[in-house]
Amino acid sequence: MNDPIFVKTPTLGACVPNIRRAVSIGDWIFAISGRIPGERQFVVGGFRVNEKIDQLAAFHRFPENRLHRGPTGQMMGNVIVNADGTQHPEDTHSNFERRLENYIVGGQPIVLETPDEIDRGRAQTLTVLSQIFGRQGNRVFDIIGRGRKMDTHQVNELHGWLESLKQ
Repeated sequence: MNDPIFVKTPTLGACVPNIRRAVSIGDWIFAISGRIPGERQFVVGGFRVNEKIDQLAAFHRFPENRLHRGPTGQMMGNVIVNADGTQHPEDTHSNFERRLENYIVGGQPIVLETPDEIDRGRAQTLTVLSQIFGRQGNRVFDIIGRGRKMDTHQVNELHGWLESLKQ
C-alpha cells in the first residue's frame, strides 16, 4: 500500500481527494486493502487526522514520502510534487491540481502488520464491518461503499477490533 503511509506519523497524500477534503481535524481515517485477485480485502489500519497541509509543505516536511521507485521498481511515496511545486514525472494522474490540497498528517496509527494479524484481518473484516454498519455483503464495497462517514461508536468499534487483532 502506497497511500496512506502507516508509520510513526501516518499520512494520506495523493489518493481519495474527496475523503481528504471532507475529513476534519480529529476525525479517523481507516484504509481498506486494494483488490487483489484471489485475496479478500481487509481493513489495513487507521489513524486520527491531526493536520491538513498542501503538497509543497509535505515535500519539505516528509522527504521520505516523496514519490520514488523502490528496490523492486514499485512506486512508493505520496508526495506528488517536485521542489518547485510542479507535478512529479512519476505521477501520471490527470487530476493533479485537485490533489495538491489536504495532504493529511495523522497520529495514533493502528495498522495490521504481521502475517498473523493480516490473515486474521482478512478472515474477519466482512463479518466485523457487517456488524458495525448493519449491512450484509459479499465484498467490502457492498457494506461500506467508497468513503463512508462513521459515527463515534462505529469508529470505536472498528478501532477496538483492530486493537484486538494486534494482541
